[in-house]
Amino acid sequence: MPLRIGDEAPDFTAETTEGTIRFHEWIGDGWAILFSHPKDFTPVCTTELGYMAGLKPEFDKRNCKIIGLSVDSVSDHTTWSKDIAETQGHAVTYPLIGDTDLKAAKLFDMIHPNASGSAQGRTAADNATVRSVFVIGPDKKIKLMLTYPMSTGRNFDEVLRVLDSMQLTAKHKVATPVNWKQGEDVIIVPAVSDAEAKEKFPGGWKSPRPYLRIVPQPK
Repeated sequence: MPLRIGDEAPDFTAETTEGTIRFHEWIGDGWAILFSHPKDFTPVCTTELGYMAGLKPEFDKRNCKIIGLSVDSVSDHTTWSKDIAETQGHAVTYPLIGDTDLKAAKLFDMIHPNASGSAQGRTAADNATVRSVFVIGPDKKIKLMLTYPMSTGRNFDEVLRVLDSMQLTAKHKVATPVNWKQGEDVIIVPAVSDAEAKEKFPGGWKSPRPYLRIVPQPK
């Protein structure tokens, strides 16, 4: 069955560049981002892994772990990581999953379920759908899914922006409008009555329409 937002993220055990992990246990009580790649030593993914390494301190501030996945081996990941550090200026300081039996990729519906064999001999084109991003909450539920074509580098600044929105809206009964960024106004969700809104937002709100109630971002 395909995964959907709100589903529990599949749990699995895997070898990584930082040792063996059990996925749910590794996530712990925080947030996590799992992002996958079709093949080691590919150009677009080299830039992505390096950029994520540079962004890692921002995700750390948000209690969000990062983990990468490729269907290649851990030893290949280790060698590739040296290229990434040298060409992108950031060393990869988060684990990379070795998924040579395609198990994790299939669990997350990132590769055709009928794909068979091991990673050895497979090309990036064979693994074309392995270009996904999953954001997983502390409850181990999937909060976001993004899948990109092979030729387009992912926008991880956008993933960080969405994480800010999801963490904010998980705590407060608000939603974030188009192109929202940290610190900007937000919207009171329709499920909150005006009476309840007056208690939660005593400073009031702007309301160009009855269903559009705009307030400053809660602290």
